[in-house]
Amino acid sequence: MDLGLKDRVFVVTGATRGLGHATARELVADGAKVVVTGRDEKRAVAAAAELGPDAVGVAVDNADPEAPARLIAAARERFGAFHGILISVGGPPAGFVADNTDEQWQGAFESVFLGAVRLARAAAAELEEGGVIGFVLSASVHEPIPGLTISNGLRPGLAGFAKSLADELGPRGVRVVGVLPSRIDTDRVRELDGLSADPEATRAANESRIPLRRYGTPEEFGRVAAFLLSPAASYVTGVMLPVDGGMRHGF
Repeated sequence: MDLGLKDRVFVVTGATRGLGHATARELVADGAKVVVTGRDEKRAVAAAAELGPDAVGVAVDNADPEAPARLIAAARERFGAFHGILISVGGPPAGFVADNTDEQWQGAFESVFLGAVRLARAAAAELEEGGVIGFVLSASVHEPIPGLTISNGLRPGLAGFAKSLADELGPRGVRVVGVLPSRIDTDRVRELDGLSADPEATRAANESRIPLRRYGTPEEFGRVAAFLLSPAASYVTGVMLPVDGGMRHGF
């Protein structure tokens, strides 16, 4: 299936590893051009180099108010266009309600929530008909995840913001979508599993609760995200799509 991604230009934040990088790889493989970002310049440049000449790396912090303008400018200057953005942010600190400090909440709000809102607003102002804004959120949008209190607090709010944005931008022909990963086999998920006393037992217990009985791969997530960003999904907007092996109960 041709997704219609050839020569379309995307910004993918948080793309030096994990889900963002997997999505950038799928976009490039289907003919798109991408600006990949991360906080560390060397890692951003290395991630882009791995993807080839249709990618460029830019070091930004999502919490920086100047980041959105820099990234959109980089897309236009390097590739001559800007068709969409996938906003993928790092996971906030783990912890239960009593564990997380005001400073951790504030830092996560600036990066995970307000940073994402700024990126989406800037993209919305620049995108023309056929443009798309995507959010990588979490299964916690629908059901809180034990030990991830800050994420549980912030990501559902971003999903609500994304739906509001989809309603506002729909008449302009600009789409807004969200992707909700759960147990995908990334460094972040392995780090979280490693916080338990027995990581192997924790993984086995988690897999037993997944109908497909395994963690997903970053590549599986990346293919779904790339499809949602593509013209092939041109009538899909305002949705939050779980990529979770069937873990979500209900519709």
